[in-house]
Amino acid sequence: MTEQAFHINTKAVLRAWQRLSTTEGDALADPKVSDFPNLLGSLFVLKQVDSGVWTFVNAGGDVSSSIGRDLIEQDFLSLWRGRDMDLIAAQLKTIFNSATPGRILSRAETLSGDTMDVEITLAPLTSSDTGADKMLGLYQMLEPAERFHGRPVWRHTISAIYPPSYNTMQPSLRLIANNE
Repeated sequence: MTEQAFHINTKAVLRAWQRLSTTEGDALADPKVSDFPNLLGSLFVLKQVDSGVWTFVNAGGDVSSSIGRDLIEQDFLSLWRGRDMDLIAAQLKTIFNSATPGRILSRAETLSGDTMDVEITLAPLTSSDTGADKMLGLYQMLEPAERFHGRPVWRHTISAIYPPSYNTMQPSLRLIANNE
């Protein structure tokens, strides 16, 4: 999944998620915030409040200003319309069930018709209490935000969906037969 990422911030978030998800201690070097100056404002956290309903728990300033509203307690699927909403719901379910990150390439559009490519990365967050009921997200514009002249995004259209990469782990159960 990391090899397909377009933006350096996406790669940084995926490396950080991998570092946090690994049980091997300090297997990967810690990234420095100063290396990614525009990253924090593009992060958000989703929480599953009902089956198939993922609301924003937190959203960085860049995400909220790009969308043009406070996103807290708003359903992530409300950013999409029609058939795209169904595809995004399936992507969220796949990420949740596989416990690995996935990515969405989208075309964001303002009411005036300005468009821009956006990369949305979602990575499941697990806790010892609740399991995987939250996701870390990155809303990364792939072009300078000034192209929108301060106008908010009013709709998204899917360009591509990159589902999670499933690990091809060997089964951990072995059958041993004793013919005595």
